[in-house]
Amino acid sequence: MSYEGTTLRLEVTSDGIGKLIFDLKDQSANVLNAQAVKELEEVLPVIKKANLKGLIMTSAKDAFVLGADVTEFLTHFKKSEEEMLQWITKTQTLFSEYEDLPFPKVAAIAGFALGGGLEVALTTEYRVLGSKTKIGLPETKLGIMPGWGGTVRLSRLIGADHAMEWIAAGKYVRAEEAMKYGAADAVVAEDKLETAALILLNRAINGELNWEAKREYKKRALKLDKVESMMSFEGGKAFIGATAGPHYPAPVIAVESMQAGARLTRDEAMLCEARAFAKCTKTAAAPHLVQVFLGDQYLKKVSRKITKETKKVSRVGVLGAGIMGGGIAYQTASTGTPSLMKDIKPEQLELGMTEATKLLNKLVSRGKMDTAKMSGVLASITPTLSYGDFKSVDLVVEAVVENEKVKKAVFAEMEDQIREDAVLASNTSTISITRLAEGLKRPENFCGVHFFNPVHRMPLVEIIRGKKTSEETIAKAVQYANQIGKTPIVVNDCPGFLVNRILFPYFNGFAHLINDGVDFKRIDKVMEKFGWPMGPAYLLDVVGIDTACHASKIMAEGFPDRMSFADKTVMEVMYENNRYGQKNGKGFYEYTIDRKGKPKKELNEEVYALIKPVAKKSIEISDEEIVSRMMIPMIIEASRCLEEKIVNTATEVDMGLLLGLGFPPFRTGPLKYADTIGLKSLSEQAKKFADYGALYTLTPFMEDLAKNTKTYY
Repeated sequence: MSYEGTTLRLEVTSDGIGKLIFDLKDQSANVLNAQAVKELEEVLPVIKKANLKGLIMTSAKDAFVLGADVTEFLTHFKKSEEEMLQWITKTQTLFSEYEDLPFPKVAAIAGFALGGGLEVALTTEYRVLGSKTKIGLPETKLGIMPGWGGTVRLSRLIGADHAMEWIAAGKYVRAEEAMKYGAADAVVAEDKLETAALILLNRAINGELNWEAKREYKKRALKLDKVESMMSFEGGKAFIGATAGPHYPAPVIAVESMQAGARLTRDEAMLCEARAFAKCTKTAAAPHLVQVFLGDQYLKKVSRKITKETKKVSRVGVLGAGIMGGGIAYQTASTGTPSLMKDIKPEQLELGMTEATKLLNKLVSRGKMDTAKMSGVLASITPTLSYGDFKSVDLVVEAVVENEKVKKAVFAEMEDQIREDAVLASNTSTISITRLAEGLKRPENFCGVHFFNPVHRMPLVEIIRGKKTSEETIAKAVQYANQIGKTPIVVNDCPGFLVNRILFPYFNGFAHLINDGVDFKRIDKVMEKFGWPMGPAYLLDVVGIDTACHASKIMAEGFPDRMSFADKTVMEVMYENNRYGQKNGKGFYEYTIDRKGKPKKELNEEVYALIKPVAKKSIEISDEEIVSRMMIPMIIEASRCLEEKIVNTATEVDMGLLLGLGFPPFRTGPLKYADTIGLKSLSEQAKKFADYGALYTLTPFMEDLAKNTKTYY
């Protein structure tokens, strides 16, 4: 007896062993979509009639199951809480029926078993993992929690404290650690998985292993008395709540669910989990975090399409060996691509290598790299004062001073030193790529590759297309960004490109608030409460006020109607007083280095005296108005970028701001945030600030959306 569907199949051997194989047709990976759950329901009676001795649950793909199909989530979120409860409990009951089959079961897990994929594997009595396998329940990263028995079964397998840690953090756990804590029963080489699973299953069938006791343990209440339960869960909630913060309720809801079900049987505890899951789906964060996940998947899909026929970049040149150049060389080499790093000054080369060494030392100190690998990475960065080996590179990234004349001179010299098919790219943050290409012999081979600082931490790379840039050049630049572990977004040329173009109206909103006498420290607190990792004054200190002043002039030239100021701005005042931010230890705040080598900010009241000449008013303003005055200019400019096709989709706009600036993930991005508050409401708010000019004037397209109650998504 057998079964074959589009997502899984059942095979039965002559000696009565069943193999339930996940194999989603025409896809490279398995997910538990609606069809897979339907087929699990269909195959269950077939299994029951097959008179099996035992069952192996496995996959025909490189990975076991990557989880539920997230693309279906937003549809489910529209259901009422009661409808959600019915959907969840139906699948929970199905999984429990698998768990209760009258014979032993083993899951043979390769690659990844995540979310629903791990939850279905937890229904088996035994789990055998490949040595490179990772398992986890990362649902809290999507604003939800495990809902198909994950909190119940995992807590009984590995204990409440470890289960709280794994689930609240959305942790991916390596095979050896999974076995150490009891989530796995054996770890073997990947090519031995099914053999080991069969040996384990036969031992259970033959009575050598008490598989019924293993199952029964998962169905009972947790072995915690009332006091132990209270101490464990209350302590866990306090720590997890403080770590997650108020905007991310799912981790705490998950712990509350585990606490409610701790002293109950499996089926009773499942109902606690189902109710908690339904509650999570009604939080503000859940749909936004799912949208972020879908946005990330969309960007990966676009990148794959662009680079479909593009060869790997085998060697990279970096021009300019300061902090930025050293960071780029480090990121390139540490991800497996050798790099040449050129400068005209030996001391700059030393600075670049020092930066790379410092970053590598941090990895060694955290146990993420050994010294042998560190030496190998450093050896793959070749510092040079000449162009000697540049004929061997496929792509060159320029990271010299942000000055158009200097950059053009460097490019003119560089073009003769590289192969005719090599890509020449600029790391400029604001200067037009089309203008920088003027005078080049091969402008079609030139583009922007804009990294964000610090390079090793910031995931975004903007790939900027000039007027004459070829699609082959874009493809090679995207390939390079992918190779070094970054997320590329292709952007059409304009002042500031995508992220900085949208950022500077936000800074201008800040400058207007300062002019109106609003305390910068209060603005920072309000915007951090809104969800930004740092407020605008602190962000300017981190970016560098000298850098921001330079960039703001370029933005004002490009968009004078809304990005120029008649009067002196607070940024210019700070710059004139040599307050550049963290780079020289004083900006809006002052900085000292703490014991961990990180800058620690403190307020020096003297800065208010410097600001006083530009703070011409002293208005009364609510926190809500501060948010509106900061966010409306950003939303308008984000819409302009979409309308002008700087990028093609609202997803790319929002993901650019999230990955490049740290836009609050629980709000997705500026355009999704606009959808959330409503374009009509946004229009009404903007009209209150009409006296501030074009910075607060919605585009005709936006007004049309408001009038017709339309959205960006």
